[in-house]
Amino acid sequence: MSRVLIVTASYGSGHNIAAESLAAAFREAGAEPIVVDHFRDLVHPFFERATRALYYWILRHAPLVWGAAYTLADHMASDSSLALGVTRVGAAGLARTLATLRPDLVVTVHATPAVAMAALARRGYRVPPHVTVVTDFVAHSQWIAPGVDRYCVAADEVKYEFIARGIPHERVVVTGVPVRPEFERPVDPAAARQAFGLPVRGPVVLAMAGAQGAFGRLLEVTWTLLRLPAQGVVVTGQDDHVGEEIRRLAFGTALRVFGYVADVRRLMAAADLLVTKAGGMTLAEAMAAGLPLVAYGSLPGQERRNERFASRSGIALVARSWRELGPTLERALTEPGLLERLRAQIQRRRRPDASRRVVAAALELVGARR
Repeated sequence: MSRVLIVTASYGSGHNIAAESLAAAFREAGAEPIVVDHFRDLVHPFFERATRALYYWILRHAPLVWGAAYTLADHMASDSSLALGVTRVGAAGLARTLATLRPDLVVTVHATPAVAMAALARRGYRVPPHVTVVTDFVAHSQWIAPGVDRYCVAADEVKYEFIARGIPHERVVVTGVPVRPEFERPVDPAAARQAFGLPVRGPVVLAMAGAQGAFGRLLEVTWTLLRLPAQGVVVTGQDDHVGEEIRRLAFGTALRVFGYVADVRRLMAAADLLVTKAGGMTLAEAMAAGLPLVAYGSLPGQERRNERFASRSGIALVARSWRELGPTLERALTEPGLLERLRAQIQRRRRPDASRRVVAAALELVGARR
């Protein structure tokens, strides 16, 4: 039985969802997965909490700073001295973990542990095969590290971008972004609407902003949904403050407001259209569910680049301002054939079995080493 070390990071929920989805797929394939959080388990819990709080604060209060940092980092090598060693944080803890667990394979779903693995290899550590799973729909320099044996990426366009940046084509495999296992199974839309108490007939527009509702512009989306001739559903995630504001706004209307929803797959099946910022995992799950999108409120950095991918691929519309949001939603719901064309493009690109594709690509490396 192959032992697989999966290294994630709790900066946003997408990395952890990918890690747990991969763990389930590895177990199904007969392997023994072990999931660790790079910053919490390999550095220190306080470091993880403090840096995550800082990251969230920047996203809420100074998103342009994050966008500028993301762009600057894309012009630097992942092992650049200008990074002041930040990308190698946790390398010592990773070395201890490798020595203790002796995995046959390492899978990273965040850029920092991927670079830390490369740093260990450069220092002469004996490291197992290393697969990194890119959880956004872009290639970024901080994901590129010497010694990565295989890159698993979201789409052909991302593969071509990695190749253009110097990665040999045989090292880049298009697998899709790992999503939760329930996205592999079809869900009846009528039954899904009944489960959430939604009307069986008429358009349903779902609005989400990831696990942290405050990062999106859900209040603006709510105001817009209240004026639409459609059933609006707003998911505020784990942000109680935003949830209370939106519930007050929606009081006495038909708009439905949910907090954290565990069964996102079923809720997506109930909807005709999703309004969301373009987080990598949200985009991957919507594609797996076959749900057309309107991207709105995407944060500078990786989300804006995910948004660009989605619009250029023909799977999403984009509203760049609150003034554009209403007309964009009305167009999506009324223009003949538009949603069908978006769905057709999604069907061509969706990969709900991405976790199993990653597992197959990764275990192939283990077999080749033996």
